Amino acid sequence: MSESHTPPSGSARLNTGVAHNARVWNYWIGGKDNYEVDQRVGEHVAGMFPIIRDIARADRDFLGRAVSFLAGERGVRQFLDIGTGLPTADNTHEIAQRIAPDSRIVYVDNDPIVLVHARTLLTGTRDGVTAYIDADVHDPEAIVERAGHTLDFNRPVAVMMLGILNFVLDAEQARDIVRRVMAAVPSGSFLVLTHPTFDDELGGAGQIPAMKFWNENATPPITARSGADIAAFLDGLELLDPGMVSCGQWRADAGSAVLVPQYGAVAVKP
Repeated sequence: MSESHTPPSGSARLNTGVAHNARVWNYWIGGKDNYEVDQRVGEHVAGMFPIIRDIARADRDFLGRAVSFLAGERGVRQFLDIGTGLPTADNTHEIAQRIAPDSRIVYVDNDPIVLVHARTLLTGTRDGVTAYIDADVHDPEAIVERAGHTLDFNRPVAVMMLGILNFVLDAEQARDIVRRVMAAVPSGSFLVLTHPTFDDELGGAGQIPAMKFWNENATPPITARSGADIAAFLDGLELLDPGMVSCGQWRADAGSAVLVPQYGAVAVKP
């Protein structure tokens, strides 16, 4: 079953003359939903910071492990995926509904190219529900209100914020967004988070010049943060093992674990 809460104006907002994060990210992980300008900027960033493709792949693999863990071991049946990005293989609903066909997933994004491709995200199981809403992470009340048409906020929800808070440049505003969304979900809900860092121990120093180039040549603007600042997003929640680590190492098999300057964490609301 699928639902859509999207206006018909997505394609009208699409600007193919400026590199955009969703399309460049798609390019880095080998997708085809990108344009020459995205490829050009993506190649330049990769030249400055070669590990960026590893970060993109590690973030995607983290999503798969986190959703599998929550649906399989923790019995989560509701997912609120904020900052969806472009559809690829093994999206949140596909992973969750493969484990539990009755899972309910709401995708949230305000990127016009994601909106254009939203129908691909709305191919869920007959027993479950998959919905997409066009909303901005800066408006958490609207996200919660509209997601409530599909999700039951009296039951646990896994809130997915993968690579999205780095587009909220003000740290206090980003923390407030997390607080507001997590306040709307009940005890036993989860926050799943990834965020780029400039911490040296994860090899993040190269993020700084690469992000400066990005902010001058692409959209939306982005920021990396220290591990301490990222950990602050998890205040009031209980971190699950192995804690906040490089997302490429979170519950990864020893042979496939990679160290990338992108923290990943899963925490539960007590």
